[in-house]
Amino acid sequence: MTRTVVVRGHVVGPKVVELDSPVPPGTEQAEVVLRVPDRTARKKLSEILRELPPGMRTVADIEEQIEDERRSWDE
Repeated sequence: MTRTVVVRGHVVGPKVVELDSPVPPGTEQAEVVLRVPDRTARKKLSEILRELPPGMRTVADIEEQIEDERRSWDE
């Protein structure tokens, strides 16, 4: 029977991963699965929002939608 234990670490060489905490006692073999971060995922949310095209809704449209929603609460 196998069980999954997540131990974080960092790559220190092309074939070497240094673990940040010890593996469970008695561990003789392990399978390593790397989750490589996508460089685009490191963008700040504000950067992503600035890159979006401008919306087509007016302030009046948005305010009307909010008022409609508020009126529905009383029903």
